[in-house]
Amino acid sequence: MLFDTMHHAAIIVSDYQRSKAFYTETLGFPILRENFREDRGDWKLDLQFGDGELEIFAIPGAPPRPSYPEAQGLRHLAFRVDDVEAAVRELEARGVPCEPIRRDPYTGGRMTFFHDPDGLPLELHE
Repeated sequence: MLFDTMHHAAIIVSDYQRSKAFYTETLGFPILRENFREDRGDWKLDLQFGDGELEIFAIPGAPPRPSYPEAQGLRHLAFRVDDVEAAVRELEARGVPCEPIRRDPYTGGRMTFFHDPDGLPLELHE
């Protein structure tokens, strides 16, 4: 294999301040770098995501992501947790609704989904 770890995942958001608060305050990702890119007129926020990074871009005029029905492209981001029930309780206490916990029929792992402020599907996988 040419590679064995992910360096980063990048998403584009519609409202920088709202998404920054969601990912840093609600989900607790630490900020590595935050930059306004004057040449592009947009924000780039780099968050610590395990051994990698989650890049948040706020690009003026970016079109909304088609989601339902699902379109080609990134389907969702999944975060590994030790206890999916505890993670759901914590998210719901922070005002983030989650789908019912279910079992992956192929791996046997328990999982659930929730959404970021733009409706991007996010998964918790035990």
